[in-house]
Amino acid sequence: MEMDIGSKIRKLRLANSLTLEELASRSELTKGFLSQLERNKTSPSISTLSDILEALGTNLHEFFREEEENQIVFKKDDFFVDEREDHSVSWIVPNAQKNEMEPILVQIAPMGESMVIANHSGEEFGYVLKGSVQLVLEDGRKFAVRAGETFYLDGTASHHLSNPYKTTAQVLWVSTPSVF
Repeated sequence: MEMDIGSKIRKLRLANSLTLEELASRSELTKGFLSQLERNKTSPSISTLSDILEALGTNLHEFFREEEENQIVFKKDDFFVDEREDHSVSWIVPNAQKNEMEPILVQIAPMGESMVIANHSGEEFGYVLKGSVQLVLEDGRKFAVRAGETFYLDGTASHHLSNPYKTTAQVLWVSTPSVF
């Protein structure tokens, strides 16, 4: 994929709230040359491009650095599944640990339990997609959550999900920051 140098320079100029005249003055180039450059009617030498970028508060390295495009849609093949004896965890957004929130899909077998989430400074949200679970807090309180219902809590107390029922439960569980 070929880089559009002219439009990238124009975007940088506008992001810096500069007119063509102001950039011309700062880079010691003509307004006409910069206009042609932004419209890809001419190409700058490396030295000239370096001067323009310096006037725009950046450098050649940053200008040509390839931005890693973030994946937006994830398919089932992208998921990472960790199978346990009484539950499985599917990371449905790969490498979400680097993000602010981390969604996972948890399946809990009948009479099974999820992993225990230690106390942390974040928040958690869960949506029961299938079956029913009990949200169990460290103080022993239990809350029944059925399919179509949600739970939301801060991470100040350790907790886990249990499935004391006869059918497998499936829960979409989202944590911020990531704790899974």
